[in-house]
Amino acid sequence: MRKAERFRLFIDYFTTNFPEPETELTYANPYELIVAVVLSAQCTDKRVNLVTPALLQQYPTPAHLAAASAEDIFPFIRSISYPNNKAKHLVGLGRLLVQDFGGEVPSTIEELQRLPGVGRKTANVVVSVIYNQPAMAVDTHVFRVSHRLGLVLKTATTPLAVEKGLVAHIPEELIPKAHHWLILHGRYICLARQPKCAQCPLTGWCKYYADVVSKEMTTPAKKPSTARTAAKSKA
Repeated sequence: MRKAERFRLFIDYFTTNFPEPETELTYANPYELIVAVVLSAQCTDKRVNLVTPALLQQYPTPAHLAAASAEDIFPFIRSISYPNNKAKHLVGLGRLLVQDFGGEVPSTIEELQRLPGVGRKTANVVVSVIYNQPAMAVDTHVFRVSHRLGLVLKTATTPLAVEKGLVAHIPEELIPKAHHWLILHGRYICLARQPKCAQCPLTGWCKYYADVVSKEMTTPAKKPSTARTAAKSKA
């Protein structure tokens, strides 16, 4: 199957069944989202959503965050992965937002990446979710699912290569949605260790299903060796 056909099937399915996907992070404004996304690195959205209400109640604006210390922040996020580093990042983020951006979250990937704790993936999430820009954030789910479905080549071994491979074939207006489609499919169906292929509606054209799962299903189980069978019978 050609790549263009795979993308057509991918887009057709999700636009029909999940026309308005959304991030699962809880937020009310750009500042709350960027705080949540920084905390979500190598951590689940569910865990982040448990932590942010108390944190944001105490530090409701970049100015409040800028006036805090990492030691102040740590107790609020101690259950998050890498809390020490993230506490330092949040304080630095608040200070830079106040000093350089008038307390507003910038709308460009380049400016966002100047903020502590904000790499390309985080910046892409913010401009995609808040500003609806055609940015594709590649996390572990997006990386895994796009390879398994055959949307990107095996040679796309970095997040940036995957990002470029995806945005080259997805219409700009759908890129923000496609980001969520891939994440949610990876989070609930195309799991890393035990993908739920029996529940997946994409197996008819999924490359991973064709190359791996279907072959495992048709491969007969190996019979035990004669020597092993004989030993068991004597026992």
